[in-house]
Amino acid sequence: MVRLRCTIYYDGSQFSGFQIQPKKRTIQGELEKALKKMHKGSDIRIQASGRTDTGVHAKGQKIHFDSPYTIPTGNWKLALNTLLPDDLYIKDVIEVSETFHARYDVVEKEYRYYVLNEKEPDVFKRHYSYHFPYALNVSKIKEACTYLEGTHDFTTFSSAKATTKGSKERTLFQVSCEQQGTELEFIFRGSGFLYNMVRIIVGVLLDVGQGRRNPEDINELLKQKDRQLVGETIPPQGLYLWNVVYEEEPS
Repeated sequence: MVRLRCTIYYDGSQFSGFQIQPKKRTIQGELEKALKKMHKGSDIRIQASGRTDTGVHAKGQKIHFDSPYTIPTGNWKLALNTLLPDDLYIKDVIEVSETFHARYDVVEKEYRYYVLNEKEPDVFKRHYSYHFPYALNVSKIKEACTYLEGTHDFTTFSSAKATTKGSKERTLFQVSCEQQGTELEFIFRGSGFLYNMVRIIVGVLLDVGQGRRNPEDINELLKQKDRQLVGETIPPQGLYLWNVVYEEEPS
């Protein structure tokens, strides 16, 4: 038995999220269907670094699975991509130790969120960025980002529906916002993320950009640990799971 790790890309627009669901098209469902074909009808279960919601994209999702087959990794990539749909792609396949776990061994994740700050919507970008037609003060947003870096309890910025038990404390190594023309790129690098955390944070940062909040309000919001203090969770289509990092990268 060998354990294999894959980096996968997907366009989340036509998926009902990552996790397998009856009668719905999911990333896990498509991957396990392809693996079942390769294994002549035997079920192969995958483990992911984390789940993504309906409409969320990935450029660096990681999964692992076990197989009795000993096939060169390049052949794994070719065979799987032949069986997978066009909106899901295996970027690489590597063999890892049998103790490796795609979820539990994560040391850092990176998410990016894209906002199109134009008066008119762009129909060609509607599945890949959040259209936000209001004037923004980007320097205020950048200032607010600095208050989010470090280790904090992010209860205020976590979905009330979250099933996470235990501490809501997380460490964010980088929170930044860069403007490229009319597009804003938010980058979040951290030890881990709570359910809907990035989308809730970006919503609050956009409030800061509009002058509805001050940058330093972030400190008070963190301290209060109350989801009801901030607005609705913004849409999923601007969100990308960009990268997942592990302690020991196979050579």
